[in-house]
Amino acid sequence: MENRSGETIRFGSCYCRAVTFRVTGEPLRVGICHCADCRKTSGSAFSAYAVWPVSALEQTGQVSTYGNRSFCVTCGSRVTFVSDDEAEVMLGNLDEVPSDLTPGYELWTVRRESWLHPLPEAQQFDHDRDTAAAPERPETEEPERIRTLETEVPRLSELARPV
Repeated sequence: MENRSGETIRFGSCYCRAVTFRVTGEPLRVGICHCADCRKTSGSAFSAYAVWPVSALEQTGQVSTYGNRSFCVTCGSRVTFVSDDEAEVMLGNLDEVPSDLTPGYELWTVRRESWLHPLPEAQQFDHDRDTAAAPERPETEEPERIRTLETEVPRLSELARPV
């Protein structure tokens, strides 16, 4: 689907649809991760996801968060992984199959199962992506927030941390 300015809008949800979201525009990047955290949180051998600026994400419903990973409090499905400036969406949570979103990289390939082969066109990283090569984003004066139906969700850096 497209909005009035021609930007792509993608919709998604958790398993029970109590949490819904939409992302606007094209993702910054699409990847696959084989790390232990992604394996544990997905219950699979890897996670496939796309990353948008956090300002592109709108979300409704109640989530709980552990380690920046948000999940539905009703069904437990992973929904998003939100950092200060980016929102990661699991490709499997999108309502329409995102066949136009092809992973451009694979992370933690040292943990990839021997029966999985590298994606031929994807950049391969033994561990995390080289963020030094990633383009810098300009700082904004106002903090970006995830827009929700009922309330704004503060950025991670704005949350009080337990002492």
